[in-house]
Order: sequence, then C-alpha cells, then structure tokens
Amino acid sequence: MAFVDAVFDGQASLEGIVAHRIGAAQDALLVGSKANSIAVYTGPFDDLLALTPWGVLVDARMRKRIHAEDQRTHAALVIGLGPGFTVGENCHKAVETGWDDLGTILTKGSTASLRGEPRAILGHARGRLVYAPSAGIFNSIRRIGDTVKNGETVGTIDGVPLSAPLSGILRGLTRSGVRVDTGTKLIEIDPRGDPASAFGLGERPQRIAEAVLRILTALPRLG
Repeated sequence: MAFVDAVFDGQASLEGIVAHRIGAAQDALLVGSKANSIAVYTGPFDDLLALTPWGVLVDARMRKRIHAEDQRTHAALVIGLGPGFTVGENCHKAVETGWDDLGTILTKGSTASLRGEPRAILGHARGRLVYAPSAGIFNSIRRIGDTVKNGETVGTIDGVPLSAPLSGILRGLTRSGVRVDTGTKLIEIDPRGDPASAFGLGERPQRIAEAVLRILTALPRLG
C-alpha cells in the first residue's frame, strides 16, 4: 500500500506503478518522465529543487503535530496535505486528510488539527496498533498480510518481544532492521482477517490522491 520498500530494495510496485530508488537528484526527471514510473530520492531536498522550476509541489509528509514551513517559493503551486497547513501562509491550497472531512480541498483557512484516534475497524481503534515502548532496532520475520493471533509475538525491539493486541492480519508493519524512536507506530492489525485488505490502494490515501488530482486537473493548460 506504499512505495517505501523502494528505499530498501531499489524498487516497489503498486497498482501497476513502479517506484525506482535513485542515488542522484539529477536522475529524478529521467526516471519520473517514463510511463508508470516514480523516482524515489532520499538525498538533500535542495538538490531536487535546483533541478528545474517546479510547477507543483505536494507536501505529503503529514507530520501531524508540526506546523509546516512556508514552501510557496518552491513551486508555482504548493499543496499541503493534512494538519499544519494554512492557505496563504505556507501553501497555496490544502487537502484535509482526517476521516471527518477526508478529501476536502481548502482554498482559504487552515486544515484541521490532529484529532487523535485512528478509525475503528470492528470496534477496534487504537487497540489495533502497537507503538514502540522505547527507542531501538525493530526486527520481525513476519510480512504484511500474515495472519496473527492475539498475544502472538510479531516483532521485537532490541530483543524485547512485541505482541499482537488482537487476532487478524498484519495490515501495517515497520521494516525489519530499522531504528525507531519511542512512540513510533510499528504494527497494525486488521481484525477482519482478510489478507486482501492489506494490499492495493487503501480508501483513505486514494481519496486524498483524488483530491490532489482534482486540483491539478482544474489548472489551466498551457499551449
């Protein structure tokens, strides 16, 4: 449900789109210009900004508790996703990412603050999630889509076991071998037990992406 594995494995596929990790910023335009291809770059952001006069920048970091810096000089159109954005202050337009107003496009005002509780599935909200009790190296031999039972060990932090809070399938799992901070979300259980729910485009990210596309398709065409 994300392209993050490209950072570790070199590439990752989702719904026919292939993300390719690049080592140099200058490769972004070439890789990104190919059909059904996305360039994934983890180097200095300023190197990307210097490549070309960017038409659109979408800040999709969704940092929840951080008020975003003013990025309007980075591109002709800056779109902010989620909490921390004020139109005319640090972006040109914004999109709500919380379930209550999911996909709403803002042309003025500020996006809603973090509301706290994740969406419940079969009555389980935050209880579906496992957070890091301490900083350390997370390890797991399990995979997204695996079936787990309540109380079963799913992973460890520096050897300390982390158990599934309920039975279901693994819908989210932090990459094994990654160092995490205290409070990092590591494990997400879907109690419905259907492995298919862990793959493909999720409803929330799809609706957020559709809102961004509505903004882009409303732009005047050049030429």
